[in-house]
Amino acid sequence: MDKTAYENQLRKLAELSVRFGVNLQPGQEVLLTAPTGALDLVRLVAVEAYKAGANAVIPFFSDDMMTRARFEYGHDACFDHAPAWLYDAMGAALRSGKTARLAIYGDTPGLLADQDPQKVARATKSLAQAYGPFREAISSNSTNWNIIPYVTDGWAARVFPDDDTETARGKLWQQIFRATRVDQPDPVAAWQQNFAELYRRRDALQALALSALHFSGGGTDLTVGLATGHKWVGGGLALANGTVYAPNLPTEEVFTMPDRTRAEGRAVFTKPVSVSGTIVEGLVVEFRQGKASRITADTGEDIIREHFATDEGASHLGEVALVANSSPIAQSGVLFFNTLFDENAACHIAFGNSYDMNLPDGADKEKAGANSSQIHTDCMIGSGETDVDGIGQDGSRTPVMRAGEFVI
Repeated sequence: MDKTAYENQLRKLAELSVRFGVNLQPGQEVLLTAPTGALDLVRLVAVEAYKAGANAVIPFFSDDMMTRARFEYGHDACFDHAPAWLYDAMGAALRSGKTARLAIYGDTPGLLADQDPQKVARATKSLAQAYGPFREAISSNSTNWNIIPYVTDGWAARVFPDDDTETARGKLWQQIFRATRVDQPDPVAAWQQNFAELYRRRDALQALALSALHFSGGGTDLTVGLATGHKWVGGGLALANGTVYAPNLPTEEVFTMPDRTRAEGRAVFTKPVSVSGTIVEGLVVEFRQGKASRITADTGEDIIREHFATDEGASHLGEVALVANSSPIAQSGVLFFNTLFDENAACHIAFGNSYDMNLPDGADKEKAGANSSQIHTDCMIGSGETDVDGIGQDGSRTPVMRAGEFVI
């Protein structure tokens, strides 16, 4: 990709994120997080945000070398500390509705794979605890937010390890521009067309009023009970004030809330899971009465076990999502090592916290079966072999997906 084409599409990505993803409202602030390498996109986002009427754009940066410095030089007690004051302030800002959230994501997969897994687990747990107010503001749909990707050297090298840095970055950018549809003449129109299909699937699933979903294929034999009164969600979301926004770009899923007590069977995960800077591969989990009762993995087993023991809810499910194997991300054939992408290539379940948006307003979350946790970790179980049946309240079965494709 030549420089001019790259710059044009990067500008379109910034505009898409601000105008369509966040749907920034005049007078809002933008709380922006990004890796240091994404400064060119951050600057473009700031331009688009101020053009849209932002009061302020407030950036927070992460950096691979600074992240590793903590594990290489930090004193022991620092791994049990996280700046709660920062996330308290961020959570309050988001809950006010006067601040929108925009995240640019480009973490290096496996950044901490060679570090002490106990230190990684402790740091992850302390961050999860401090992060609560921020996480609650997002899960409760308090404000408009959006996540978009950015290619960093570390990410590109993991996805295309046989290529030099420049070639790997170019290949990954092509995939990102295609997946976010900014390579099309009118990206917003393309997303609106995609959302129309997601809304159709959402409404068809809602009309079934299911009690559970059964996944089979590729070694998976898993029944996931659904929360009482659950709502299916997909595509764009709406705030109480009517603002419509698109949280994830890309997005190809429809999802709902499981009952935390009613997962039974075996899940064989079809893609690696990135947890705390470590890549977990070959993950297999057996469930009993809703809880992950047996966890094995080819790599990163200690890390994932610690992660699913963060708190009581971390070993239960908070989300179940359906994604067609014909999604553009799945059909790319690329393993992204990035949840934002890989979760939109396959059906998945998420360990940890539920989303309030998957229940009607005012619902009793505890009675419905909602899960509460300091984590929310998506893990992919779908493929071209996946069949999904809906189980009705009377035990009847309705085919929902066959060989990875919707049949409803």
